[in-house]
Amino acid sequence: MADLSLLQDSQEDTDGLLDFVSQDEMLTPLGRLDKYISSENVFNRQMVARSLLDTLRAVSEDEHECVSVLERIDRLADDSEPTVRAELMEQIPHIAIFCQENRPSIPSAFSKYLLPIVVRYLADQNNLVRKTSQAALLVLLEQELIERGDVESLVCPVLVELTAPDSSDDIKTEAMAIICKMAPMVGKDVTERLFLPRFCEMCCDCRMFHVRKVCAANFGDICSVVGGEATEELLLPRFFQLCSDNVWGVRKACAECFMTVSSSTSPEVRRTKLSTLFISLISDPSRWVRQAAFQSLGQFISTFASPSSDVGQYFRDEAEWSGSQTHSSSADGVCPAQDSCEAEEGGGEQTAEVLSADEPCCADADEQKCLPEQTQPSSDSPPPPPAAQEIPEQELFNSFHFWRTPIPQIDLELELEQDRRSEAPALGRRQLQELIENLEPHIDDPDVKAQVDVLTAALRASALDSGLEDAFLEPRAARSNPFSSQQPSEHLSAGTQRRDSSLHVTRDDDDSDVSDSSLSAEDERRSKQQDVVPQALLEQYLSMTDPSRAQTVDMEIARHCAFSLPGVALTLGRQNWHCLRDTYEMLASDMQWKVRRTLAFSIHELALILGDQLTAAHLVPIFNSFLKDLDEVRIGVLKHLYDFLKLLHQDTRRKYLYQLQEFLVTDNSRNWRFRSELAEQLVLLLELYSAQDVHDYLRPLALCLCTDRVSSVRWTSYRLVSEIIRKLSSCSSLLVSFLGELVEKFCHSPKWSGRQAFAFVCQLSIEEECLSLEQFSEHLLPPLLQLASDPVPNVRVLLAKTLRQTLLEREYFLSSLNCQQEALEHTLVALQTDVDKDVKYFASVHPSSTRLNEDAMSTTSSTY
Repeated sequence: MADLSLLQDSQEDTDGLLDFVSQDEMLTPLGRLDKYISSENVFNRQMVARSLLDTLRAVSEDEHECVSVLERIDRLADDSEPTVRAELMEQIPHIAIFCQENRPSIPSAFSKYLLPIVVRYLADQNNLVRKTSQAALLVLLEQELIERGDVESLVCPVLVELTAPDSSDDIKTEAMAIICKMAPMVGKDVTERLFLPRFCEMCCDCRMFHVRKVCAANFGDICSVVGGEATEELLLPRFFQLCSDNVWGVRKACAECFMTVSSSTSPEVRRTKLSTLFISLISDPSRWVRQAAFQSLGQFISTFASPSSDVGQYFRDEAEWSGSQTHSSSADGVCPAQDSCEAEEGGGEQTAEVLSADEPCCADADEQKCLPEQTQPSSDSPPPPPAAQEIPEQELFNSFHFWRTPIPQIDLELELEQDRRSEAPALGRRQLQELIENLEPHIDDPDVKAQVDVLTAALRASALDSGLEDAFLEPRAARSNPFSSQQPSEHLSAGTQRRDSSLHVTRDDDDSDVSDSSLSAEDERRSKQQDVVPQALLEQYLSMTDPSRAQTVDMEIARHCAFSLPGVALTLGRQNWHCLRDTYEMLASDMQWKVRRTLAFSIHELALILGDQLTAAHLVPIFNSFLKDLDEVRIGVLKHLYDFLKLLHQDTRRKYLYQLQEFLVTDNSRNWRFRSELAEQLVLLLELYSAQDVHDYLRPLALCLCTDRVSSVRWTSYRLVSEIIRKLSSCSSLLVSFLGELVEKFCHSPKWSGRQAFAFVCQLSIEEECLSLEQFSEHLLPPLLQLASDPVPNVRVLLAKTLRQTLLEREYFLSSLNCQQEALEHTLVALQTDVDKDVKYFASVHPSSTRLNEDAMSTTSSTY
């Protein structure tokens, strides 16, 4: 009885529910809206908000009812439950799109009913509602659903008011974030008139660092919108204040947007003001600020590239660069004869330090001939003995005269030049001392201590260079020439290959004393001088490979350096590649495979910047090392293999034919994407090599990839085979040999997948016009028709498609002049009476929408 009563109660509840549903179905859309909008159940009101768009679509034909629905939306917007208001705000963009599409019937519906709700919710007390309204506003602006007049009159004034000093902290911060995101959407005029004054004011908000952080994070976007003039006059002073903010999060945000800010300023401001400011961020007490600064350093350096010069695309041989430097040196008073001789001797790779115009060409006024920089005596050193003066110039390095490498004298003129460099604002002693003083209160922090040690070393080095602390110096006569560690014959030969190769020899010489190594480091620093970017920035960038940086700044700093190196190289130009070469080689041999992988993915871009000569001399060895690296590194080289090889000389490029087969071997045999990428690159590489080379080297690789166990690799390889046919079509003997090999290995293959592949290659060859119809009819058509008796239906299906959709579309195969016409017709008739219905269908009907990519591959790919 209990079970019976329970069943009766359940039946009554079900009947009541059915009555309830039937009552709702009897109501009109507006009636249901009115019923649930006043419901005490929160879920019912949420359902109303969620179904507003459906209600509008239901009454879209009646303008009066549409307006009634919009009026009820305004009523729902006053709901006391935050979840209902948030649900309503999520539907506003969809409703706005509907109103836009039905604008003729309900004009100005959005600006009258919906936009005021969005603006009002921006100041809602509930955080969820505010966040939803902010997202909705941005979507409406991106979709251009708000009229420009409404933006200026309704939205912008409210946002500016929300950032007033008396607003709550959360609302002020969120409103400022919305202003910064809106600026690029509303344009320069509205931003300057309505947003810029309040933005500058918020940058100096002393009470809320959250507001300053938002301003700092979006500073670059504002600068990009208002342009260079307003940036330099109004925004840069605020940016300097934010970069010295007492909260490290604000300074970190400044470092992250530094490149965008720099792009909005003039080159003079960028060089004189922003570079010094950036150095202070790199030396910041906070590790997080230094980390962000170093990550942005390469991007900031890239802003120094001249927009009028196509650096990297303005191809000029290295000898021409030396020639241009020779002319400039002659204008500055350096002896032109010796410079030109040095350029010839170095094969366009050797560069000489250029003295200023007011300095004499040679130290001794009586000597009129110029010596190479590395053999010039200093002005304060004793004059050489007469015997030495009488030595002919070609005998200067004769081993008969010197039982060991001669100890050079120091040229004070170069030291004076270094003194002048050290007086630059970014590297001045005063600035270094101020930075050290600012960091000393935080000396307990190990990171700060490491930074102080670096700055102290830099300060001491500047003192050493200026001659103010001679007590720390070795005797000047003991400071050896950086080139002296090489043998004379090595010096002359290496000069033709590498600009500063002797630096590496000196650095690796274990027998050199402390003064030798210190001078080598000094000369290395001099060799990295350039005038494109401030030298201090470049030195900081080069220091990113220092192992100490990984401990004090960021473990990933080397990868950030590698990532931005092509941009820095593009900025400096190929004439300053010597500044980056050592750093690039160090990154290429980094222990972290992610660093090497980053370089591998960008080496083709760097080759484009440097040109063929520098690429062959400096990048090819690194490229070769990447070929033998981990798969994670090799894939970067493989993806741009064609892009890199096409920049090389033909002889150098041909050497890689022997190494292409190494890509077939991977650390993980399941890495099929590696082989698929190889097949795609081989398609591109065909144009770089002769038909004979393609036949001898690329053909075996293609045939091997055609038998890969992964379907995707095989399909790409089939296209590669068809392109090889096109390449060999110019040489009849090679073509006949290759087509015969295809027939033997695929058409007569014991595996049905190989025979199916032959049909697909034939279809591709005709559709892509890889060979003439006469050649196809002679060499490929007879074995293709033999597949009509293949025992596997999938092979016959693809044959039917090939005959019906490809061959019979060509008039050549329908002509009586074709000797294979009769065999073709008999084969087609046999396929039309095939026992398999799919074969019969494709042989009998020619579906207009069924093409190669849509049907052939989809049918056969499922069979692999």
